[in-house]
Amino acid sequence: MVKRGRVLAAALSVVSGLAMAGPAPAGAAPAGAAPTTGPVAYTVLLAEDGRHDAALAAIRAAQGTVLRENRALGLVVAESSAADFAERVVVPGVLGAARSRALSRSGGSVGRDLGVGATVADVTGYSPAGPSRAGAVTAAVGMDPLDAKLWGLRMVRADKARERQPGDHRVRVGVIDSGIDATHRDLATNVDLAASRNFVADIPNDVNGVVIDGPCEFAGCVDPPGHDDYGHGTHVAGTIAAAANGSGTSGVAPGVTLVDIRATQDSGWTFLQPFLDALTYGADIGLNVINLPFYIDPWLYNCPDNPADTPAQQLEQRITIEAVNRALDYAHRKGVTLISPIGFAHDDLGHPNPDTLSPTFPANSAYTRQIDGASCAAMPIEGRHVIGVSGLGPSEGKADYSNYGLPEVELGGPGGFRKDGLGTPSFDARENQILSTYSRAAATGKGWLTPEGDITPLGDAQGMLKDCTQDGTCSFFRWAESTSRAAPHVSGAAALVISQYGIKNRGGGRISMNPASVRHVLLTSARRHPCPTPRLVSYAGIGRPPAYDAYCEGTEWHNGFYGYGIVDAYAAVTRRHP
Repeated sequence: MVKRGRVLAAALSVVSGLAMAGPAPAGAAPAGAAPTTGPVAYTVLLAEDGRHDAALAAIRAAQGTVLRENRALGLVVAESSAADFAERVVVPGVLGAARSRALSRSGGSVGRDLGVGATVADVTGYSPAGPSRAGAVTAAVGMDPLDAKLWGLRMVRADKARERQPGDHRVRVGVIDSGIDATHRDLATNVDLAASRNFVADIPNDVNGVVIDGPCEFAGCVDPPGHDDYGHGTHVAGTIAAAANGSGTSGVAPGVTLVDIRATQDSGWTFLQPFLDALTYGADIGLNVINLPFYIDPWLYNCPDNPADTPAQQLEQRITIEAVNRALDYAHRKGVTLISPIGFAHDDLGHPNPDTLSPTFPANSAYTRQIDGASCAAMPIEGRHVIGVSGLGPSEGKADYSNYGLPEVELGGPGGFRKDGLGTPSFDARENQILSTYSRAAATGKGWLTPEGDITPLGDAQGMLKDCTQDGTCSFFRWAESTSRAAPHVSGAAALVISQYGIKNRGGGRISMNPASVRHVLLTSARRHPCPTPRLVSYAGIGRPPAYDAYCEGTEWHNGFYGYGIVDAYAAVTRRHP
């Protein structure tokens, strides 16, 4: 599969008029649309031809109400009770409309539009326990007690890099994920709560009554920034920039600032509109780096014209590709370096296997689709300007779960691989995974911790670790593995590069660096790693079926397992670059 360098506007224009017409293809699953029992929210993508006012008029004529606009991306969030709104809104100037699962009121969603992002002050009755970072400077020099367990830090030589460059607090890294637990001892001083935003509202149940996020924890079903009920975002954040404070763990870039720009539900789903809103916001406030999710629900691969999909589903996927690429372009122009995990489906993105997971929402709506690698795209990883990261184990071999392929993989990073080291004492050890910070709220909600903070047997099986200081203050960590654990190592390295080489503005409050220059430094300083011998890797020895077999294409300088090499934070901040 190729990086999407082309705009799909023309294709959208051709098909949008037919998008809602015609029967579902044979064997296709239902589109998953809820009965129109009340207002339904839509992401309406406008053409880039200047017919803005006519497009808004068409939305109103189709019995739609404009909730807000995102002029940076050329889209409108609208709602309508008309069952045929998506058909009627297709006119010159409008490329199409796709149901916004995160905003639609039917089927249990709370129906709140958080396009501007919820702040801490917006959540009634919530007061953060941890301090907000307001220009504080972390003295990040030494290593923390649990860092001895972080083989990933050593693989990317972040331990040596901090002797030269621990990270500048003026460099800000956004995390588009499930949130960041800003009360965690290793994160509290590094998270800028004032700049953080939440772009999602909890969805208690889906259209079929299946529990999604469950009962709402806060008034209005909106969690505050600095809160994480899923745990994934907190784990990512700790690898990037947990503080070097003499306790727990530290991150690759312990001196930089983290910004929580949440776009993921408590249950782990990431839908299109919150993702677009979070990425636009991150670009507008001048973030230097944004760590992205691998894909956007409900499509693992977005296919413009897959015959297994209905016309409505095809249009939705076209809109996703075009809208995400617009958002990536916008962030890139604003100076944001974009990092994404390559994915965890043990798939060659250049020659993908059939997709049996999509659509991922609502529950039980997936069906099998053949995937054309030339036209289908996993977004945002295959979008423009995104640095894709594969997942490696301690032996530097590709982890069994990690996707791979050219040209999507640009760097390899430590993602964890529990079953690495077959035939050695380290085989199947949890220490082969990645240890990082974890949200207490998430662990308690999943039954991994008791309300008093003790690890349960289930929590122990899930890799939970508890670390307490002499004063009795305890924080929580977890062993885990995925390419989502590899990408933060690269995001942290990117933050170090900007800290080292970035341009300081006259007022001294910001540092900036062209994303193309950041990419150049990361790729040229990476430690080259050739394909294994033999190139076809089998994971049968650890019980994996032939579907996990992976063939490494390319050369020592650029291949489908390692891209341009394993990210090297120390080389990145110490070498001269042309």
